[in-house]
Amino acid sequence: MSRNILTTTSKWNQLLGRALAISSLAALCIGLMPRAVADESDHKTIVTFSGPVEIPGKALPAGTYVFKLLDSTGSRDIVQIFDKDEKKLIATLLAIPDYRMKPSDKPIITFEERPAGTPEAIKAWYFPGDNYGEQFVYPHKRAVELAKNTNQNVLSMRDDMTKNMATSSTSANAADIKAMQNTDVTGVSPTGAPVDLVIIVTTKPQQ
Repeated sequence: MSRNILTTTSKWNQLLGRALAISSLAALCIGLMPRAVADESDHKTIVTFSGPVEIPGKALPAGTYVFKLLDSTGSRDIVQIFDKDEKKLIATLLAIPDYRMKPSDKPIITFEERPAGTPEAIKAWYFPGDNYGEQFVYPHKRAVELAKNTNQNVLSMRDDMTKNMATSSTSANAADIKAMQNTDVTGVSPTGAPVDLVIIVTTKPQQ
């Protein structure tokens, strides 16, 4: 697996500033495993991690997982992670669409840099050919810790949403999934102060 540096902007006219601010962000590019037909509707992506990684709410051991987009509704998306056989639902995550100027021809997963010896925390997932990726929202307490440890802004939601992330539902209309999709999302700075979402996620520039 190769690592690249993800460069993104919060606003089109702040490209250089944001590029410098996040130049230390590590990105993991992962090839899509062969399938007879690519399923564009749910963005199914098969990912193999060589070491443990952190997702909102838990850590994943090294291994192979399947990422799927369950629902995309305006400014809120729901991503579900399954085991490699898609028999076990591991986590249901809230994500905010994040624009990137140049689509990749491979899936990309980006991480918050972490101290040596600790699992890297997943920040976002980008499907090949798309201008938009999914930046994950962490429970507030953990978001504050990540922001301080990485010196970066992190998306945050209420801690009580953790129970919804452990849902067994695979329907976008399930009450626990809808509750998470409709919860308040904020940004947390390295000082623990709130940050406007536009500083963290990038919207498509106006033409």
